[in-house]
Amino acid sequence: MSRISVKEPVITLSAGPVACYPRVLRAMSRPVHYDFDSYFQEFYERTVLKVTEALRAPDPALVLHCEPAPGLEAAAASLIGPDDVVLNLASGVYGKGFGYWSARYNKELLEIEVPYNEAIDPAAVAAAFKKRPDIKIVTVVHHDTPSGTLNPVAEIGRIVRAHDALMLVDAVSSFGGMDIHPEDCMADVFVTGPGKCLGGPPGLSLMAVNQRAWSHMERNPKAPRASILSLLDWREAWRRDRPFPFTPAVSEMNGLDGAMDQYLEEGPEKVWARHALTSAACRAGIKAMGLQLWAARESIAAPTCTAVRVPDGVNDKEWLAAARELYGVVFSTGRNETAGKLIRIGHMGPVAEPIYATVALTALGGALRRLGKKVDLAAGLEAALSVIGK
Repeated sequence: MSRISVKEPVITLSAGPVACYPRVLRAMSRPVHYDFDSYFQEFYERTVLKVTEALRAPDPALVLHCEPAPGLEAAAASLIGPDDVVLNLASGVYGKGFGYWSARYNKELLEIEVPYNEAIDPAAVAAAFKKRPDIKIVTVVHHDTPSGTLNPVAEIGRIVRAHDALMLVDAVSSFGGMDIHPEDCMADVFVTGPGKCLGGPPGLSLMAVNQRAWSHMERNPKAPRASILSLLDWREAWRRDRPFPFTPAVSEMNGLDGAMDQYLEEGPEKVWARHALTSAACRAGIKAMGLQLWAARESIAAPTCTAVRVPDGVNDKEWLAAARELYGVVFSTGRNETAGKLIRIGHMGPVAEPIYATVALTALGGALRRLGKKVDLAAGLEAALSVIGK
């Protein structure tokens, strides 16, 4: 039998998937029940209602049994019809990706694109509606993880709603780590997942879909049915007296139940505070060490992920490899357009604790020293500790 040649990491500080909470791991060890058994159907309904409570949504949440990337594509396929003009807001790799999905279904695609260390200006969205009042759907990523930046979705949502359009929001790597909910930002379809800030398993998509969006899907002649991309097929599946369109991921649901209990019992505000403190300490340390944040302004840097610009003369893969070899710590690189330009430090779920800011700084700073780059690691750690000790 062959063995894995690469040593298992000690600590994973990636932008996701992230480590699961111990409570989640225990939950995933529960029995795998038959999906038509009344016990599981009742359990499924109860778990979905916990998700609904966490989302603060007025209607029962929707769970798709796939990780959020196909979940987002399913949302686009179900919501966007052949008569719809879509405005896509691209401030990063994932925002740009929405446009690729949209192009398969819409009548016309319009796009506002900004540099991938910037955020969308709500004024630009308002100007787009003034020029094209026929815009029906706006697609936007709240936290574009490959850039570690946030878009002002609440301000954008108010503009979209004022023009009676619909908004589809990707909140996969922000929900659960900060104060963002579908009603707050007037999202008509709000997509997230348990594998990031909730510290759960990565194989599910969680959605809040309001009545405006359901009505639009019902009128969409191209909305998929009898398909993994169908939101309509799963609309009533949360109810214990309704069958599942396909076999649900039972173990993933067990883990989701544990993640929801963890989040709701700790208290969302306390969870958000952990994420905010960890990221603030990390950013302070990064700057004090003499490194640069990727975000054009710290005000748009996400509390769930710190993106660090790769210094001149440093290869990002060598930097990551040195951090892993010396300290056993794993980080994320950039993606597509941001690849080779930045390193991402995840502050999500169980590693959204201040101590992990010092771990990240030590690993990144120590790795740079190995590569011959001068950094003031002591100043970085002191800056982080000052933030934590306030």
